[in-house]
Amino acid sequence: MYQEATDSVVQQGLSKPCPSSTSQTQADTTVRTTKRQSLCDHTLGKELQSTRTGQRQNRGMRTRLGCLSHKSDSCSDFTAILPDKPNRALKRLSTEEATRWGDSFDVLLSHKYGVAAFRAFLKTEFSEENLEFWLACEEFKKTRSTAKLASKAQRIFEEFVDVQAPREVNIDFQTREVTRRNIQEPSSSCFDQAQGKIHSLMEKDSYPRFLRSKIYTDLLSQTQRRLS
Repeated sequence: MYQEATDSVVQQGLSKPCPSSTSQTQADTTVRTTKRQSLCDHTLGKELQSTRTGQRQNRGMRTRLGCLSHKSDSCSDFTAILPDKPNRALKRLSTEEATRWGDSFDVLLSHKYGVAAFRAFLKTEFSEENLEFWLACEEFKKTRSTAKLASKAQRIFEEFVDVQAPREVNIDFQTREVTRRNIQEPSSSCFDQAQGKIHSLMEKDSYPRFLRSKIYTDLLSQTQRRLS
């Protein structure tokens, strides 16, 4: 009888889980969960970094492809986006006017055919967003309604200035943040600093290449042949 009672106690003791074993199992589970979370965080971080790197590489690739495409651009690229019918526009454009585009960048920007030709050239370099931003700022300055200033300023900022904007222009962090603050209380001058930076960039970088481009030299040749 005593033996049976002893065996029963032993069996009951064996059937109960060991507290220390249960604690260890829970600790192991926690460690594994933490490791998996750390691995997921690490993987996500690498993926985000890879995405940003890929975006930078894509931009660089577009620029290199644009440089290679200089050999294939032509006056036809320009006439395709003229504000008037191409033939009529070329007849209206004199050699003197086209030649004056080489006097200064501002002279080029003051002529609608000059802007069209420059835009066609920038498309070959995948950098037309610079000109589009500059033009948007010029149009923004003409806004007289204070009620419309805020919405227009926000649209321009989101399209051209903000980080990862659809047509993000190349400006420094400080200029971007100044512009971000300016549009909180928008005025006709809130984009002046950013617009000035892009104007200088195009004037020093893209404009000299435009004057050497096939688009511009072909255009000059066509206007000169028309006079002969």
